Amino acid sequence: MNNFTTIEKMKQMRLNGMAQTYHSSITENLYSDYTVDEYVGLLVDQEWEDRQQRKIENMIRLAKFRLQASASNIDYSSNRNLDKNQFERLLSLNFIKGQQNIIIVGPTGVGKSYLAQAIGHHACTMLYKTLYYNTARLMELLKLAKLDGTYIKILKTIQRASLLVLDDFGLHKFDNYGRQALMDIIEDRYDHTSTIVASQIPVTGWHELIGEGTIADAILDRLVNSSHRIDLNGESLRKNKMNL
Repeated sequence: MNNFTTIEKMKQMRLNGMAQTYHSSITENLYSDYTVDEYVGLLVDQEWEDRQQRKIENMIRLAKFRLQASASNIDYSSNRNLDKNQFERLLSLNFIKGQQNIIIVGPTGVGKSYLAQAIGHHACTMLYKTLYYNTARLMELLKLAKLDGTYIKILKTIQRASLLVLDDFGLHKFDNYGRQALMDIIEDRYDHTSTIVASQIPVTGWHELIGEGTIADAILDRLVNSSHRIDLNGESLRKNKMNL
């Protein structure tokens, strides 16, 4: 039997993790003390790990995060009212299991986007499908989708995500298109999935921001009442180029 032919067959069958481990074992004379059962188990475990890692990488790519945010790099020492215990509880992702939301508000530069994307990135590593959007750009995308007939398709894609991150929420007031699109998104996701909203605008200002009282009431009732709140304050961390 030609071992390298076997490796090529593994690669053709996309058993890349198994092929890499097998290649290492024959070129470096590893695992010679393993029983057949132990060796087969090792190959299967390595293939499993390789596929899981590729799945995670693909989920992170499809989420389209703006930042490479990591929970391990979060700065808890800055004076910005970030409670470490609360945030680490959120990183357990129990809020996703409970179909709850997170609202992060605070002035510019205090790390709202970083925190939101760090949770989203962590969710991907735990194999929760996650999508990230700048809110204004998403509203523009959906406005164009109304014209080209892809509106429902995009809404379905958003609905299927276990976690949706809406960043820079409220930098612009919602027009009629945006208001209805936001209502459609929140209505589809309500009591089924989770949403993180990061905004410079305090929640008390969202009603006016959304406009049209009845729709604003409906959106806020579904979004705010089932949310965990992080209210940040302090000076911009960007001045010192610190971790957010």
